[in-house]
Amino acid sequence: MSLDVATRPLDRLADFPAIPAGWAYLDTAATAQKPQVVVDAITRAYGETYATVHRGVYQRSADMTLAYEAARERVAGFIGAGSADEIVFVRGATEGINLVAYSWAANQLGPGNRILLSQLEHHSNIVPWQMIAAERGIAIDVAPLTADGRIDLDSVEAMLTPEHKLVALAHVSNVLGSVLDVARAAKAAHSVGAKLLVDGCQAVPRLPVDVGALGCDFYVFSGHKLYGPTGIGVLWARPEILAVMPPWQGGGSMIDRVSFSGTTFAPPPGRFEAGTPHIVGALGLHAAIDYVEGIGLEAIHAHETALVAQAREALSQINSVRLFGPEDAAGIVSFAIEGVHPHDIGTILDEGQVAIRAGHHCAQPLMEALGVAATARASFGVYNGPADIDALVKGIQRVTRIFG
Repeated sequence: MSLDVATRPLDRLADFPAIPAGWAYLDTAATAQKPQVVVDAITRAYGETYATVHRGVYQRSADMTLAYEAARERVAGFIGAGSADEIVFVRGATEGINLVAYSWAANQLGPGNRILLSQLEHHSNIVPWQMIAAERGIAIDVAPLTADGRIDLDSVEAMLTPEHKLVALAHVSNVLGSVLDVARAAKAAHSVGAKLLVDGCQAVPRLPVDVGALGCDFYVFSGHKLYGPTGIGVLWARPEILAVMPPWQGGGSMIDRVSFSGTTFAPPPGRFEAGTPHIVGALGLHAAIDYVEGIGLEAIHAHETALVAQAREALSQINSVRLFGPEDAAGIVSFAIEGVHPHDIGTILDEGQVAIRAGHHCAQPLMEALGVAATARASFGVYNGPADIDALVKGIQRVTRIFG
């Protein structure tokens, strides 16, 4: 299948200085490359305008504080939050999930309560819940997948009981690219009084996200998958939920007043941002959001959907290749080659200047459900085009020749 001509302008390779000519970077689901505008924003912040925030009375500090809080406003608008005060800056989605686990779940859940996950979750949306469940005597249930690799919402609805207090699911699978009907999942969770947390790491670079329309209660994502810097991420939560969550780390910035007789804490989001924040990371994230929205998420999704269709069609013609996930996956294609370990696939492709991911993708329970130890994964971004698919297919054909 050839790409529709309308998607061709999204091949934004020239915007990305770290992608040399002839290198097919197909590992965006792990981390996205950075456009020059993001690199420039980070360089300018460190090299020209840097100062701390929220503390200094001098002009540069005040200016940097305004820029830092403008980034929070930008994130709020990007995901449809009602207010910037609903946006908590964290190191990434992993920290955001742990924050919810140890601030909200640890104080709201106990023996007899249950948490519902799915088979396709990233380890970051499994392990924190296992840890808090072990501490608090909470049970964990796991929803199965449909035959084409989607979270089975019929089963989710059948499994939920009044004992379930939290449902935590991925918006887009980092292995299969399958997209969750979040609004339906939220309705199911709320029907039994549970909250819904959504891992949006793979969704925000590919799909328009409006947390109000989706109906979820928590939403987390990482900046580095959104063409932004590492070390910055976002937790969004409904304001009435944030209001009852205690701090989970102590230190500077998150306080109202400190004395040895007791300490009072700042209101959200400051309550959850102890210490000097990743100031420049927030500014880089702002630039990344501007870049993505300048292209348009609908256009990005259409572009990546076309790339997925082209890749799946080409790979399906190779007899020894097994494809995973739905036909309409969002920007991700996982596959295996009969008799070849994915690490060998990745190594041989690298010799041909094609970079993919090979392994369990921090989703070992999903690998078990698929009946494999690991998969190879190609994932796409705005810098990819048909030539990258051609290079991928050519490399896989070489793999099959080497291994017979």
